[in-house]
Amino acid sequence: MVEVVGIRFKRAGKIYYFSPNGFDIEKGNDVIVETARGIEFGKAIENIKTIEEKDLVSELKPVIRIADEADKYINKENKKKAKDALDICEIKAKEHNLDMKFVDCEYTFDNNKVIFYFTSDDRIDFRELVRDLASIFKTRIELRQIGVRDHAKLIGGLGSCGQPCCCSRFLSEFTPVSIKMAKDQSISLNPTKISGLCGRLMCCLKYEQEGYEEGLKKLPKVGTKINTPEGEGKVYDVDILTELIKVKILTEDDIEEIKYFYAEDIIGNNCNDCSCKCDTEY
Repeated sequence: MVEVVGIRFKRAGKIYYFSPNGFDIEKGNDVIVETARGIEFGKAIENIKTIEEKDLVSELKPVIRIADEADKYINKENKKKAKDALDICEIKAKEHNLDMKFVDCEYTFDNNKVIFYFTSDDRIDFRELVRDLASIFKTRIELRQIGVRDHAKLIGGLGSCGQPCCCSRFLSEFTPVSIKMAKDQSISLNPTKISGLCGRLMCCLKYEQEGYEEGLKKLPKVGTKINTPEGEGKVYDVDILTELIKVKILTEDDIEEIKYFYAEDIIGNNCNDCSCKCDTEY
């Protein structure tokens, strides 16, 4: 077991583990740490805890110190410089006729590197631009192309629910989302209804998917022939949340009628064990 503290460098950013290095770090403390790209200013998002060594994905680097007022001032000034640097970068990109949309800029805490984030539909040859920027800022320059999801995470905005985007508010990592999730949840497949500000499927489709999958296991598939208290019929639709099943039943007059049954009533007529998860028809 090793002691670690979770550090985040951006709002809703990925959490990285560092060694407390003997410091009494509490949730909310600002800290200075050593990272692969240099000295960085971060925030502890949890108290010190212990984890198994096997759970570490990389070498555990130490916390250098808990940030003092001087460190906080430097971090604040770096953010101001980053805004100015972004304006300069946009001007230089236009001079080189580069089709790049710059989203964000950041200085490492030790000013050893300036990182520019941009989006573009094409691959960009920005070597000349990097040379120009390096001569202006007198430090290492990194241009990082990001996708539309990362773009939305950086700039934020309001989703269709009226709340700030999940990715910019609390999601530290993106999880795979598929159109199957929308189908399982009986959500309209209209792209404008299921897409976020980034134009991709909404992250929130993932939140309740596990519950819907468990619910689907208890219910017959649409189109399945089943026995009901009112005779044999074919499943027309199912409501996973209420476990209500719509069934088409052929009456004695050869007229199809829609009947509603709760899953527990249907399963009792078709299977002795509703949790058997068998592949046979109900």
